[in-house]
Amino acid sequence: MLTSSDVRINDLFKIGIGPSSSHTVGPMLAAATFVGELASIGALDRTHRLGVVLRGSLAATGEGHGTPGAIIAGLQGHDPSTCDPAAVRGAWDQARSDGRITIGGRPVTLDSVEFRPFDRHPQHPNAVDFVAFSRSRSALLERTYLSVGGGFVERAGEQGQQDPIPLLPFIFQSFSELQSACSEHGLTVAELVAANEEAADVDSKHAALTIWAAMENCMALGRQSGPEILPGGLRVRRRAPQLAERLDEVTGFAGEVARIQLDAMAVNEENALGNRVVTAPTNGAAGIMPAVIAHYVRSFPGSHIDGVVTMLLTATALGAIIKSNASISGAQVGCQGEVGSACAMAAGALCAALGGSVRQVGKAAEMGLEHHLGLTCDPVGGLVQVPCIERNAIAAVTAVQAATLTLQEGNQPHLVSFDTAVETMRRVGADMHDKYKETSLGGLAVSVVEC
Repeated sequence: MLTSSDVRINDLFKIGIGPSSSHTVGPMLAAATFVGELASIGALDRTHRLGVVLRGSLAATGEGHGTPGAIIAGLQGHDPSTCDPAAVRGAWDQARSDGRITIGGRPVTLDSVEFRPFDRHPQHPNAVDFVAFSRSRSALLERTYLSVGGGFVERAGEQGQQDPIPLLPFIFQSFSELQSACSEHGLTVAELVAANEEAADVDSKHAALTIWAAMENCMALGRQSGPEILPGGLRVRRRAPQLAERLDEVTGFAGEVARIQLDAMAVNEENALGNRVVTAPTNGAAGIMPAVIAHYVRSFPGSHIDGVVTMLLTATALGAIIKSNASISGAQVGCQGEVGSACAMAAGALCAALGGSVRQVGKAAEMGLEHHLGLTCDPVGGLVQVPCIERNAIAAVTAVQAATLTLQEGNQPHLVSFDTAVETMRRVGADMHDKYKETSLGGLAVSVVEC
């Protein structure tokens, strides 16, 4: 059985492309996996036609999230961590025009990319079916993959990773178990996670610094001038470049709050453009962790790159606990699983970097999650723009407030535990109507008139 401790830093923080980890990155990886399976059974050379069916939320908001193009790009061998985002954006239009795509170096007829928004898979609302046919129309391979949030992909009928699980020195499923292990061995959360990463043959510091470099680059690009209007038809204007110019001379508390918001919006506008971002833990919530880390680096005398590593390793444990016990998928539990999770991760991470105890890390993370319980995922037009971009800016500031309040209170206990908040989020997500879970069938998505 997979536990929270089995989630690696590079699993939770994936370098990929926008606009969605579950609707873009996940389907792209699923498509590549399907081609790999075809090759492994020796059926790639016999494949003549391909059929693709998007189901549930992948169908309901797939066009706005760039899902068809991501699937075509994945079939063609592109990887979200290294590909040219422009190649992904144009992949579907090109495939529809040609009626053919190239997989494994050979041309294959694309039957269709079929959308079935009301045909939900029983295991998860984000499902994609692939079928490969021979020239005689016999099925060579049929697979269904589930994009379960944050770029994580599972094959239907199987749960969790299929690779051998390394033996780890510290096993935990809940924050309570994590805290007990830290106490018993005299470790911080980041130190415990680093030990597990090392056992899994991962250089945790190198991984964290690679992730942070990608986040910094994304924030910098998002502040630069470029397209004034985001794609998709809503004509949402980019705000980060102008805000960056206005903040040059602004100081004090208001200026720092605005800078946190600026960094979060810069990332999420890059995401909306389909450019390179880091899932943290999802694309829809990708701006919160970078903005809070940047605030730490900018605002605290004595801040050090080791503090950035501490933040990302601490956030890995918190995000893994949420993913394993509830969900980070907006299509499964609403935006509480995306922005709420990211806020919790960032709050606990900042608390840790500023010297907070393990207990305080849990308290800060609980505040970040508690105050997003019930948050719906209702993107207007199926685009990761409204309310997603502003929502990241507000939640980044909330994360800083949660960490600050926790540290100011010292060792005062908190009535609600982080584990309780995670379990509550799971139950609220189960009770939430499907129209509020990344289908664009309820909430703001149907309240805002598209012009």
